[in-house]
Amino acid sequence: MCGRYTLTCAPDELREEFGIAEVPAALGPRYNLAPRQDAAVIAPSRTGELRLRLLNWGLVPWWADDPRIGGRAINARAETVATRPAFRDAFRERRCLIPADGFYEWLRPEGSRSGQPYRFRRADGRPLAFAGLWERWRSADNEVLDSFTILTRPATGVVAPIHDRMPVILRGADRDVWLDPATPPERLQALLAAESAEPLVADAVSTLVNSPANDTPECVLPLEVLNAPGGGE
Repeated sequence: MCGRYTLTCAPDELREEFGIAEVPAALGPRYNLAPRQDAAVIAPSRTGELRLRLLNWGLVPWWADDPRIGGRAINARAETVATRPAFRDAFRERRCLIPADGFYEWLRPEGSRSGQPYRFRRADGRPLAFAGLWERWRSADNEVLDSFTILTRPATGVVAPIHDRMPVILRGADRDVWLDPATPPERLQALLAAESAEPLVADAVSTLVNSPANDTPECVLPLEVLNAPGGGE
């Protein structure tokens, strides 16, 4: 699964990487994004232009009786997303990109309840694009909640020794294919099954990230930097 990630890059980087015109002023650096928090999502507007909005992490299907179901839908497995009732409508009609510049997983020795967190990021430090879905839920009294989920796949590369799953990472033209409403389902499934060509690196980081209450630059510092004299200053 993907249960924590980061988005710390500057607005100019996001505009350049994703071709979006505006970045909301409310979007600040996030060093430890956690489920049920608001986060950046990129999707086409009605006119076809890419737009960045802040949505709640944990997809609530439009038909749900209780929005708390979103806490159990922070990820959607690529292998079953087209058929699972919670995700299949959004898979057909409401695909999106989740901008990030890193994500966390924990290496937990067998039998241990604790673990060593690792942050995975692009080797060049540029933003990543996770494949995502978004949905709009409306309550009986017309309360609206827009939410999203991150698609995951079997882990590969440097992630595999740490955890068995990872986000689906899209790059280049694959992002446009994913967002295109005309893309046939079989092409979408091929995208989800393809191994990402993004060169990722892994950094062991502080257990500060274990708590969602910690959302500071120290969360993303490699341990060797954090533990060096003056490293946390």
